[in-house]
Amino acid sequence: MDFCRGLLAFGMALMSFGCVDMQNGHSWQGAVDSQAGQLGYRNWIVIAEASFPAHNRLGMRQVTASVGVPEALDYVLNTLEQTQNVRPQIYLPRELRSVENDFAPGIDELRKQIQVSLHGHETTELDQQSLLTLIEDANRSFDVLVIRTNSALPYSSVFIELQPGYWDVDSETRLRDRIERERMQKIVRPF
Repeated sequence: MDFCRGLLAFGMALMSFGCVDMQNGHSWQGAVDSQAGQLGYRNWIVIAEASFPAHNRLGMRQVTASVGVPEALDYVLNTLEQTQNVRPQIYLPRELRSVENDFAPGIDELRKQIQVSLHGHETTELDQQSLLTLIEDANRSFDVLVIRTNSALPYSSVFIELQPGYWDVDSETRLRDRIERERMQKIVRPF
């Protein structure tokens, strides 16, 4: 009986330690490191504002970060820049540039902070609904990591589609052109 009580106390201590660790604000970074290392081409990472919808689909993973969008974005891009297998294609909601500070106090400062956190990466703007549709479509076959932040400003989520880090669109186009030329040469070549 004493052994069982000791084991129970040990288990409670471990659970308590785990909960404390989850509340210290650094657990989201470990989760991002672990999960981002498993992601590849055609996977997505969403650095989401606080009201981003929760999803219950298989392959949609969610991590809660106790920081704002700019800090989470900075961390994720630093992590991705350390890898060779993927590079980020970054999308911002088109609505973000039109939200006025009078209606969403702090949005001007958040836009500035996001620009700094982008590390010079180019962005593409799409309507937020289009971005949500892309995420839903991608999730049918690929994993999506959602990092829910404490930013409480509209249209401030950042969407990252992972592209191959060692192969770009130009390389793919040249390869496809070459394959097509070789195919056409075989067809045209006399017997």
